[in-house]
Amino acid sequence: MRITGGRARGIQLKTPKGDTTRPATDRMRESIFSSLGPSVEDCQVADLFAGTGSYGLEALSRGASTATFYETGRNALTCLHQNAQAVLRSCALNTSCATVIARDIYSLDVNSPAFDLIFCDPPYEVIEQHLPRIFEKAIHPIALPHARVIVELPGNLEPNIQDWELIKRLGKIGKDKPTVAIFQRA
Repeated sequence: MRITGGRARGIQLKTPKGDTTRPATDRMRESIFSSLGPSVEDCQVADLFAGTGSYGLEALSRGASTATFYETGRNALTCLHQNAQAVLRSCALNTSCATVIARDIYSLDVNSPAFDLIFCDPPYEVIEQHLPRIFEKAIHPIALPHARVIVELPGNLEPNIQDWELIKRLGKIGKDKPTVAIFQRA
């Protein structure tokens, strides 16, 4: 797994052992960032369920101004810190551009920082039941009015989130196929 574009292109990302963390594939990130294009530049990015940090680090490599990573898994946090240091060093960015927060995303509130680009890659086993709750408790409080939310989810799910509009879907539809849904406020 590596950074696929921007100033840190080619940097290898460390991943935790085991199957607890499911990192976004290089191909999926390439598709997302091709779709987002230059709109990533200067964004304030949040990476929820960050795992290795691949989404937020890819955004930093492609010109986002800051990225905040939310993760609670100890092994994932170790890899995330190492990955962030490698990307920041490669891009010659100040360490304040990347913030890693070991905090449950359901405890975010309106006093948390606000973001205009939010990546969300929850564990697949909870996504169908908890996606509306994730939007209500985690995304809604931190999303700026013009925010876009990128959610990785199984291809068989048809997400319908109150007050949010699905503007684009990437990937192949199917039960075991990863896809991405891009939302904006309705």
